[in-house]
Amino acid sequence: MVSNAIAALVAFGLLWLSFGIYSSGQAVWAALVLSLGALSLYVYVSAKTLAWRYLFPGVMAMLVFVAFPLVYTIQIGFTNYSANNLLSEERARAYLLEQADVNENRAYGFSVHPDGDAVRVLLTPQGDSASGERYLSPTIVLAKASTAPVAMQAVAGNPVLGAAFTLRQTIEQRGALMTLRLSLPDHSTLIYAGLREFAVFEPLWQALPGGALKRLADGVVYQPNRDTGYFEDAKGDRLQPGFKVGVGLANYARLFGDADMRGPFVSIFIWTVVFAGLTVLFSTAIGMTLAVVLNWEALKYRTLYRTLLFLPYAVPGFISILVFKGLFNQNFGEINAILDAVFGVKPAWFADPTLAKAMILIVNTWLGYPYIMVLCTGLIKSIPADLYEASAIAGAKPLTNFWRITAPLIVKPLTPLLISAFAFNFNNFVLISLLTDGRPDYLNTKLPAGTTDILVSYTYRIAFTDAGANFGLAAAISTVIFFLVAILSLVNLKLSQSNDNQRKGGH
Repeated sequence: MVSNAIAALVAFGLLWLSFGIYSSGQAVWAALVLSLGALSLYVYVSAKTLAWRYLFPGVMAMLVFVAFPLVYTIQIGFTNYSANNLLSEERARAYLLEQADVNENRAYGFSVHPDGDAVRVLLTPQGDSASGERYLSPTIVLAKASTAPVAMQAVAGNPVLGAAFTLRQTIEQRGALMTLRLSLPDHSTLIYAGLREFAVFEPLWQALPGGALKRLADGVVYQPNRDTGYFEDAKGDRLQPGFKVGVGLANYARLFGDADMRGPFVSIFIWTVVFAGLTVLFSTAIGMTLAVVLNWEALKYRTLYRTLLFLPYAVPGFISILVFKGLFNQNFGEINAILDAVFGVKPAWFADPTLAKAMILIVNTWLGYPYIMVLCTGLIKSIPADLYEASAIAGAKPLTNFWRITAPLIVKPLTPLLISAFAFNFNNFVLISLLTDGRPDYLNTKLPAGTTDILVSYTYRIAFTDAGANFGLAAAISTVIFFLVAILSLVNLKLSQSNDNQRKGGH
């Protein structure tokens, strides 16, 4: 009975939370919370799902943090979602209908007068209404002020009131004054319009049947264009903000069909693959070499060397990147100072695309080799010493031992880790963002793109920086990146499996 009561209480709380999220206009999130909550409740209440209670947290975490963001990103890629098209059509229309302008011909100066624990507001005509009547409010408790209309009464002469609030006191009560709606005898409503006046706010737009909007100032009608996501007039002029609509494959067509975008995208993709591949290659070569050297029993101070060589991995990456950014500075960096003193040259590391790419590879190799070195050190320790003893008896040299014994035995367990390192560097946003920010840029492109950008940094620039926050296009690129990484990873795994099968067949 107690468990049933708790389950019922949890179910009620889940329904209340889902309804609250749905009421705020987030139908997708409400459906997600409701479905996952109901599934969780079923798994942990039902006796039939006892075995799933141990697996469910991991499965649920995968659905929430992996599957749902992926599906949501793919869905955004089929829309025009951007900084100019954030809202739904209904919310965009409501936003425009809420726009109003002050009617200066119907503006009243005001003063606030204390009346016990409350106040009274006195309206004084100004402008074209300077010769009109004055109006006095009933007592108002500002601390409990609401948006309900306050009926104003016309007054003649000079009513007896307390000393008016000073400007400072008026400023202190500004928040409460902004909530007031003052209703005149002719049923017009005045709203707070500044520290010195209340005024009539007249709407700028009128809603028409079919969802159209008419501008009251000149009568121009704007129809909702559900292909472009904007309210447009007969001339094609658009209103801001726009609204989100589905565009089908337009983002993908733009990505692959537009020559001005296809060129930078292909170049960035090639550089991304080259960058990730060369980083893994260089890091593996240096890390494996150091691991083999440091495994030499006759080498003194091996522990000290390992510690010093591991330091680049121990220092937070963003710190090392910023340090290297200073070292490679063309005018004041230590690297150019040494090159200038020895060879008389000062390379433009950040301005020349080739040098910038070389700099990125140098820095990333520096950051990545300690990881490979530690892995290879552990793998080398697992190789039986008998193999090296037999090799020594046969008269093999160290280089032969490496190629015939060490490398073949550590490559197999190392391969999955190298694939993961490749995938990590394929999306190594931090390095590019902190070191070069993708620059130097390509010239004459529709969207900003840098010669050192990788796909993830290119996507970030499109979504959040230079390109006007085009989330739909960025989501399409992100989807392409996901499938590219997945395909490359599968190819690498298949190749590694093929090599393993060949080795087994050879034996």
